[in-house]
Amino acid sequence: MENVQTYLQQAVEQGASDLFIVAGKAVSVKREGEIVPLKEGRLMPEDSESLVRDLYGMAHRPIDRCMSVGDDDFSLSVTGMARFRVNTYRQRGSLAAVIRIVSFGIPDWREVDIPEEVMKIANMTRGMVLVTGPAGGGKSTTLACVVDAVNRSRNAHIITIEDPIEYLHRNDKSIISQRELAMDTSSYVTALRASLRQAPDVILLGEMRDLETIQTAMTAAETGHLVISTLHTVGAVNTIDRIIDVFPPSQQQQVRIQLAQVLKTVISQQLLPTVDSRLVPAFEIMHLNNAVRTMVRDSRIHQIDSVIQTSAAEGMIAMDESILRLYKAGRITTETALHCAMNPDQLQKKLGK
Repeated sequence: MENVQTYLQQAVEQGASDLFIVAGKAVSVKREGEIVPLKEGRLMPEDSESLVRDLYGMAHRPIDRCMSVGDDDFSLSVTGMARFRVNTYRQRGSLAAVIRIVSFGIPDWREVDIPEEVMKIANMTRGMVLVTGPAGGGKSTTLACVVDAVNRSRNAHIITIEDPIEYLHRNDKSIISQRELAMDTSSYVTALRASLRQAPDVILLGEMRDLETIQTAMTAAETGHLVISTLHTVGAVNTIDRIIDVFPPSQQQQVRIQLAQVLKTVISQQLLPTVDSRLVPAFEIMHLNNAVRTMVRDSRIHQIDSVIQTSAAEGMIAMDESILRLYKAGRITTETALHCAMNPDQLQKKLGK
């Protein structure tokens, strides 16, 4: 059996997005949306454990957390090859891993189809910006491009709190402090509170997971910092509902008022398979103008979608409009468009199907 570094090399050479090490299945990669084996033969439990332990050895990280909790996240770099985001876990009593391949360097935002309107986040100096979407939807790449744009254009202190660090940033015009959960800090909220004493201009928070983190992030945005974070929601309306619902009913009206003040923009994105077996992002962009702020404050969130649809002049776009543009450009199929749409029936009428 090859060592894990050989499999990583093969995955990179084949342009794979992910590598799978799971007992009972051959070592496999995901390439152009399809999972294919790298070689014949199923892994035995002792084989998968050996490969997972090799990963920990390469990362110089103890395996204790995975063994005690049942899963673990970390990242590692192989010189001359790539950077990898690793998730290890136990399944059926054996060790397994899914490894995301992240190329060295920050991608050019134009080459990965990020709209210019999204990149304008880099010009903001205060408030909260949320980049949302499903896991694997390209949020980390968008955030890396935005941080890189700030780094290249502004004299600022950027603090990132990530789990794990995916893209490594080099100091340019800015100073960038990158902190990784478990390695550099015990939790998002601990690192976020500490960051407020570290003269930050921009705080990138990998994920807002709980009430305490959301509360602290909103306070940081209120006190004159730019806070950028993510949620696993699709659509601006769902995102706002999710934040408010985290809080107990007695606090929700106060949270609406606070959110209406600090929230600047919600970007929602998902990756769609193209006709040539690649992936292209579709974006929903909502800026909080006076109308949206009033709707958030007055609990009329269900009316926000109509504002997004009629505010193209302010740089807003609905998810289904973004999908429609990709379809009209010949980049995605009808099936993909309807499958990924927020309102398939309405989109179907626009497609004339």
